[in-house]
Amino acid sequence: MFRTQLLRHAARAVRASSSPVKARAVPTPLLSQTTRRSFMMTAQKDQKGKKTNEEPELEHEGSFARTDSSVQVEYPAEGELPSSTPVQGRGGAHLKRTLATYSLEGRVGVVTGGARGLGLVMSQAMVISGADVAIVDLNKEEAEKQAVELMASFRKENPEATNVPLVTAHYADVSSPESVEAVIADIIKQHGKIDNLVTSAGFTENFEAINYPIDRVRKLWGVNVDGTYLFAIAVAKHLMARKEPGSMVFVGSMSGSIVNVPQPQAPYNAAKAAVRHLAASLAVEWAHAGIRVNCISPGYMLTALTKKILDDNPELKNQWTSLIPQGKMGNPEDLMGPVTFLLSDASSYVTGADLRVDGGYTVT
Repeated sequence: MFRTQLLRHAARAVRASSSPVKARAVPTPLLSQTTRRSFMMTAQKDQKGKKTNEEPELEHEGSFARTDSSVQVEYPAEGELPSSTPVQGRGGAHLKRTLATYSLEGRVGVVTGGARGLGLVMSQAMVISGADVAIVDLNKEEAEKQAVELMASFRKENPEATNVPLVTAHYADVSSPESVEAVIADIIKQHGKIDNLVTSAGFTENFEAINYPIDRVRKLWGVNVDGTYLFAIAVAKHLMARKEPGSMVFVGSMSGSIVNVPQPQAPYNAAKAAVRHLAASLAVEWAHAGIRVNCISPGYMLTALTKKILDDNPELKNQWTSLIPQGKMGNPEDLMGPVTFLLSDASSYVTGADLRVDGGYTVT
């Protein structure tokens, strides 16, 4: 409904372009270059049947909700990824009352893709809540740096603390069964056990489906889907062997429920839909063992990488935010509360759920 009204307003403005007064009545963001291009103006034919660029007219209204093949973003190489920093001012003494069941003290959590972006912020949420954390990443050097930073940040904000959570760094190729088995054994050796899992390792690319190299599609699925599955079953086996309950959070995406526009990303959307349904399926399969499995589906988040992409494509941000009811993109720290809730005993009767953190994008 909202999108249709948007389109109609913009359409009227284009048709009335000869009238400056009417054109000004439409908010500027609705008339950005990206939005104008998305209308796909069609050339009319002159009397001789030849096409001319004079007096273009709008195509069917649905063009506003289509993907744009000119938007193409390839995931950067490891060395080109921007580094992240821990969030400041989120720890410290607990001066505000809250439920004790939100505490993760005594727990050991594993976070894949935990050296940057959303994974790092969720690792920090677990540390602030008292958990020991094993950061797993393809870039072990970056993981080691962030492990030191997280413990230093905790000490700074909790100067009276006598028990500082232990944060360790580990390498793994999440799409390799052998690598996953090896890192799980290493984590258990250093921490003694595993109670929680957050699968944040993943990436997206924007390619028109017919031009997306199949080797890159397989890599995307290997990291997003295979990586989630391999870590989940490895941790589940460990929990079942200990006969202990546990909680897992798979990081999905709102893209697993909707189709993003204007950027084309069909394989990623399908991969995140798989992650969401995998969480629901394993929640049922492992309920007897006391293992809860839930999914968090973020919307557009301003990570360091997203900021870099939007700096190169400023029109994208205007188009994205125009479709978010809250009118803004999310910050990585917006996931700190949701992940703590789903891992802790505060959500002891919640399993198989998909918690969307998207500013209302998927409900309009």
